[in-house]
Amino acid sequence: MMTKRRNSRKLLATAVLVALAAPGVAFAQTAKEAELEARVAQLEAQIQTLLQAQQQQQESITQAQTRLDEVQVAQPAAKPVQSKPILANPDAVFTYGGFIKFDAMVTDTSDGPIAEGSAGRMFYVPSTIPVTANGAEPDSDPYTDFHAAFSRFWFAADHTTEGGDKFRAFIEADMFGGGTSNLGNEVSTNTHGITLRHAYVSWNNWLAGQTWSNFQDVAALPEAVDFVGVTEGTTFVRQAQIRYTNGPFSVALENPHTTVSDIATAARFNAGGSDSMPDVTARYVTSGKWGHFSAAGLLRQLKYGDESETGAAFSLSGRFNIGANDDIRWMANYGSGIGRYLGFGLGTDTVVDANGNLHAQDGAGGFVAWRHAFSDKLRSNLMYSVAEFDNDRGLAGWGPGSFAATERAQSFHANLIYSPFPKLDIGAEIGWAERELEDDRKGDLKRIQTTVKYSF
Repeated sequence: MMTKRRNSRKLLATAVLVALAAPGVAFAQTAKEAELEARVAQLEAQIQTLLQAQQQQQESITQAQTRLDEVQVAQPAAKPVQSKPILANPDAVFTYGGFIKFDAMVTDTSDGPIAEGSAGRMFYVPSTIPVTANGAEPDSDPYTDFHAAFSRFWFAADHTTEGGDKFRAFIEADMFGGGTSNLGNEVSTNTHGITLRHAYVSWNNWLAGQTWSNFQDVAALPEAVDFVGVTEGTTFVRQAQIRYTNGPFSVALENPHTTVSDIATAARFNAGGSDSMPDVTARYVTSGKWGHFSAAGLLRQLKYGDESETGAAFSLSGRFNIGANDDIRWMANYGSGIGRYLGFGLGTDTVVDANGNLHAQDGAGGFVAWRHAFSDKLRSNLMYSVAEFDNDRGLAGWGPGSFAATERAQSFHANLIYSPFPKLDIGAEIGWAERELEDDRKGDLKRIQTTVKYSF
């Protein structure tokens, strides 16, 4: 009995406790739900705010785009800056190069100074060496010249077609042209005009335009601080031409021009527009590890007024390699009517006698030069050059004035060139030259020249 009562009491107590706890549990669940509902309401309010802001932004973008479209419709369509490519041939390979060259020289001429503004003040030109009358006592004090006129630049465009045809356009200029006023000379700005050196186009084996004469072997020229150095002994002409090359052979039709001297006075002049036939040149070149050899020929019609003569000449030249550090470069030229092609026109192509008859003048010249490399940065060149002209004393009208014609010119040059960095050359050169007239009068030139040259 007692046990049953105790159990009944436990059950009653448990029921009472459950009854008393139930309202608390219900109350706790209601508070949490209220808190969650508040948080959900807050999130819904934030989302609504974001949606409204996004809608306003989209409306602004739409309005701005509408206004932009209206402006574009109101304005005319924009035109492109160019309607064609910059290069007419977009597949061409465009290249450029050149150099900056500063020259400084001190010159001493025995028979008075070379005229200021003359080409002979800027580089060695044998015909400008003064030769005065016998017994004269000219002022022979040394004089100094600085310039950068031989700085140059070039541009080229190369193209190969799908069929294998090769085209090239090439143009090069330097600053050797003279100024046009006092502001363009040594008084103020030392301005020089641009001088055209080369301008040609080539197509496979054909070339048309201005470049070195096919009669000239540029590869045989020694490295000089002067513009040429071995001037009197070398052929040196750039002119317009049409050239065809096939392997080692080349032939060209080149611009004709006849130079004339008067037998009575030795005065020189140009024949003007008398020339009617182009100069014809032909060349053969062979090369190898030993160096190269070139043989060239020249055939000309020489004209002055109604008078005409035939000129013909040849030129042999080359370079022989002697070991890894030495080479010999040389040239030999001879011909009738060769004057314009030799030594910057040291002699004339023709002579007109007292009867008005035209005669082709014979001339010869050549040079030899030895190059030695002390190292990959230091090298030296020794050069000798000479030219002679046959002034025919048997021509009608030969007299005292004829003796003023140049008979011979020669020169020696020695230089040292240092390249502390690739493409930068610093050089010094000493030179001695002499010009002799037909009556044995002579004038000489002594020069020290330095240069700084940077190629790019």
